[in-house]
Order: sequence, then C-alpha cells, then structure tokens
Amino acid sequence: MAERTVFQSIPKKHVLSLGPNASVWDAACVMTRANCGSVLVMEPPDRLLGIVTERDLMTRVLARALDPKQTTLAQVMTANPVCVPPDTRVSDAVVIMLERGFRHLPIVGPDRRILGVFSSRDALPRELSAALGEAEFHEQVNDALG
Repeated sequence: MAERTVFQSIPKKHVLSLGPNASVWDAACVMTRANCGSVLVMEPPDRLLGIVTERDLMTRVLARALDPKQTTLAQVMTANPVCVPPDTRVSDAVVIMLERGFRHLPIVGPDRRILGVFSSRDALPRELSAALGEAEFHEQVNDALG
C-alpha cells in the first residue's frame, strides 16, 4: 500500500491565518475555537510570513511574561517557516519535523498557495514508525561521517 502524502493526511483543508499585527490573544482565541495547534501569519493576498504554534505561545509569550493583548504575531512568529509540497510522503515530513524540532509544516502548492498545514498528529502510527526508523538511520550516518 502506498504511503499517504501530507495533503492526503490533513483532515481539514481550511487554513487558519492572521496578519502580522494581530495580537497573540487573537491567535490564541482563533486556535482555540478551531481546535488547531497553529496559525499562519500572512500578508494579503497570500504571502506567508511565518507561523505561530501552541508551543510558541508558551515559550515566547507566557514564559517571558509578555502581554498577549499587546504582543503582535510578528514579534513571536517563526519567520519563513519550512514548507513542503503536497506530494511529500508523511514519513518524510515527520523526519523533517523530528530533525528540526517542530510539529507543524505548511503545505505549499506549485503556485506558492498555502494548501493546508500538516501536523505530527496527522500521521498514522505506521507512518510515525517509518519516520523514526529513517531519522535513526540519518543520525547513524551523520555520526559515522563525523
């Protein structure tokens, strides 16, 4: 059976996005209502500037005692996030996330249009297992090459 792609694996194709001057409070409210772990920071009409995740809210806002109503997304976002095309295999996406230490990947079409956001939660157990094996292999090769 062929492995799913990131685009096939995302349950909803709706993309949450806000502008760079939106507050962290706005992002937290939008993410909570949508039960989603990230929001893309975009400039009209469709330029991706960054991403803000639940982890960012904790480490870049709460842990620094910033006021969420006064802090803008531009101040705490991960700028120019790593993106993947829709035909990326789920295990390859998970390897990217494991190696780079994040859990959300915007999916970008050939026309640079945002098609969705892949989350590590979207991967099936067999896909996670394949990715972990591949990541371990990469680590062993890197260790051997020194």
